[in-house]
Amino acid sequence: MTVGADNRFHTCPGLAGLLAPMVLEGVRARVRAVVREDYVGGEDVRYDDEGRPVMSVVTERDDGRDCVAFAPTAHVRKV
Repeated sequence: MTVGADNRFHTCPGLAGLLAPMVLEGVRARVRAVVREDYVGGEDVRYDDEGRPVMSVVTERDDGRDCVAFAPTAHVRKV
């Protein structure tokens, strides 16, 4: 439960601190984090509070599915 939020997302303690969409009270939904299964390497990726690299948060409702994707960021070096 989030009180006083100005947008449709919140930092969810139930998902180890990840940014997740808010679900209206009474709406049946399943919200889950999708952990990266590939090699992280030198990319900047999103980690949850438990140190796992996460690639997205998926919300499944009776009327459809939403996904928040956390795209990795590459590094650029000036030569």
